[in-house]
Amino acid sequence: MQKFCKYLLVSPAVCCAMLFVNTAVFAGETSGTPEINQPQVLASPGTETQITGQVTSVSQFSDVQPTDWAFQALQSLVERYGCIAGYPNSTYRGNRALTRYEFAAGLNACLDRVNELIATATGNLVNKQDLATLQKLQADFSAELATLRGRVDAVEAKTAELEANQFSTTTKLNGEVVIAIASVISGNTVNSKKVNQNTVLGDRVRLNFDTSFTGQDLLRTRLQATNLDPFSQTATFTPEGDFRFAGGNNNNGVVIDALLYQFPLGKKTNVTLEANAGAIDDFTNTVNPYLDGDGGSGALSQFGTRNPIYYLVNGAGIGIKHEFSDNLELSLGYLATNDTGNPQPGSGLFNGAYGAMAQLTVKPSNQITLGLTYINAYNNNFSANGSGGSNNANDILQNASSNSYGIEASFQPSSKFVIGGWAGLTKARVLSVNPGDADIWNYAVTLAFPDLGKKGNIAGIIVGIEPKVTSVSSSLSNAGINKDPDTSYHIEGFYQYNLSDNISITPGVIWLTAADHNNQNDDIVIGTVRTTFTF
Repeated sequence: MQKFCKYLLVSPAVCCAMLFVNTAVFAGETSGTPEINQPQVLASPGTETQITGQVTSVSQFSDVQPTDWAFQALQSLVERYGCIAGYPNSTYRGNRALTRYEFAAGLNACLDRVNELIATATGNLVNKQDLATLQKLQADFSAELATLRGRVDAVEAKTAELEANQFSTTTKLNGEVVIAIASVISGNTVNSKKVNQNTVLGDRVRLNFDTSFTGQDLLRTRLQATNLDPFSQTATFTPEGDFRFAGGNNNNGVVIDALLYQFPLGKKTNVTLEANAGAIDDFTNTVNPYLDGDGGSGALSQFGTRNPIYYLVNGAGIGIKHEFSDNLELSLGYLATNDTGNPQPGSGLFNGAYGAMAQLTVKPSNQITLGLTYINAYNNNFSANGSGGSNNANDILQNASSNSYGIEASFQPSSKFVIGGWAGLTKARVLSVNPGDADIWNYAVTLAFPDLGKKGNIAGIIVGIEPKVTSVSSSLSNAGINKDPDTSYHIEGFYQYNLSDNISITPGVIWLTAADHNNQNDDIVIGTVRTTFTF
């Protein structure tokens, strides 16, 4: 830098202008033709990046010492001209690299200051030698200064246009469109009903209006339109294998699908208020990375997305997540599922169906995550909530209180491979003319392959048993409610390929052996190609 200043024939005071960063710094390339971007400040990672005000003494800079070669130049600029600014942490960062555009911006700031001093006739602060040097610099950098002014004017014009036409100062719009082709590929009969193998083309459209009032909170209003019914209602006649992206068919009419408000309560606690269609993953780690998605990404099926006991907690209510540390987290939630806006008996927030949960999530290391889950629920319906399982399991839970226990685990030995799984037990108390007890089990092993073939791609395999009634009390057996006779295995594979940052295509297959946990039923094979657009 000393040689460069000598080459330009400038005084040390003016040369120091090449080192400082003022409030109008622009970042550009260091080789070739520089490109000016939005005004910003370059700084070392992890440090403050906002410029502070004018300093009155060079001693205010903690990283500038009297022995530094440019100390006198800095001192002169501070005391004579007052055109040196630093950072809030009292540093100057004089060794940082500088582009010609940054120099032009700094020079322009000093020129403005000199002109101000001349205009106010402040004694002999500016001498003839300084004026001559400044004139030479102004001539040498006239092209850069002109370009800088033109581009700043263009940025200001674009900014003014955006501010005048912006949707909202507090709300952002994002959306997702899922278009899927699906069909039952194999299997003819389930529960004495003929399986429908017609190919369908369906869609699901979601628009999220994400609003923040403080920068740390989130008010989400989601609009949804869909025309996809679960295959359990139209094709396979078993809740097993239902797609995550299907359900809630409203013939593509627009409805409010979700409404929630999240805000921090201190530094380690986050609160979620669910007004409509709340789900446990809004405030809980489901411990199924890469596979847990909203239907537009991740696993294809409801079962492959997460432990089915999680679906017992849904509706309107509150969720709280508290982080004791980076390795220990507690989630608590209460969601009511039946007409929470109705004050009549059997409805409302506390007098109707509900699900209450608690989960402790432990991360012994960066590669391992464990979840221990407890759920108490009343009068929930697996089929209506899309959790899969046998018809028998869903029928039992239609009029029952239950306690569910789950354990979830995930192990990621490398960035390209994750192995996980879960086990869930629901102990249900059937509330009918002949009360009785039933046990419902489910478990799965999952494999995920992030970035397979291309960054952002995901391949997944899920193998397990969807919710199955494994035992019933004699009172239920006498009433004609029995355990599931056999075992059906859920085998699922998919490959999500990203065509771009906004478009992905996911072919996949779901194979159900002995559908509905009954060997009298055919194996069912379901195929689909899911295309997802995000914006």
